[in-house]
Amino acid sequence: MKRTALAIFATLLTMASTSFAGTSATATSTVQPTLQVNATVVDAVQLTLASGTSSSPCAVSTGSGTDYQMSFGTVDALAINTSPCGSKYTPAQTGSDAVYYTDYQLKPVFTSQPSTVNPTITAYVSNPFAASNIKIVRDTANSAAAPAANGFSAMSTNSGSPDSLASAVASGTPLTRYIGVDINNTNGSGLTGAQSATVTFTLTVN
Repeated sequence: MKRTALAIFATLLTMASTSFAGTSATATSTVQPTLQVNATVVDAVQLTLASGTSSSPCAVSTGSGTDYQMSFGTVDALAINTSPCGSKYTPAQTGSDAVYYTDYQLKPVFTSQPSTVNPTITAYVSNPFAASNIKIVRDTANSAAAPAANGFSAMSTNSGSPDSLASAVASGTPLTRYIGVDINNTNGSGLTGAQSATVTFTLTVN
């Protein structure tokens, strides 16, 4: 009976030592507590705009009511006024309208995406100018090189059919593109004064 009691007592001591060995122990100089760390990882995308890298780009800054803003200053349909930034083409050079333009940068960043076969960037004019004689234009070639006088296209105003600005983009790599305003030589009321339009850019990773 005594031996049985001693065996049971020894077993209980062993169990107690085992149960609490992680955080405390006796007759030893080491304990090894464990910690389970949990986290939920989600995919993420980011598209930022910045001023171009040419000698005098129009500044891209924080907007009021939009994420970003840019200004060409005072412009006219004959390209007489010189914008404080960017460049311009006269009607004689384009063969039709005056165009004021500048370079800018798009920087796509994406992480933890299941597929990155063909990430794309598109854009469309989500809120056009109120005046009928001015419109947003972009570089037709979607290139980092400055467009020629005839190298601009009116930007789409259709959200269902936006313009493609880049495909197979790399995460973290800035892209240079060109944007501008086209002013046609028409007359009528409501064609002058401060004007604003909004362009919506979309990064899609697939």
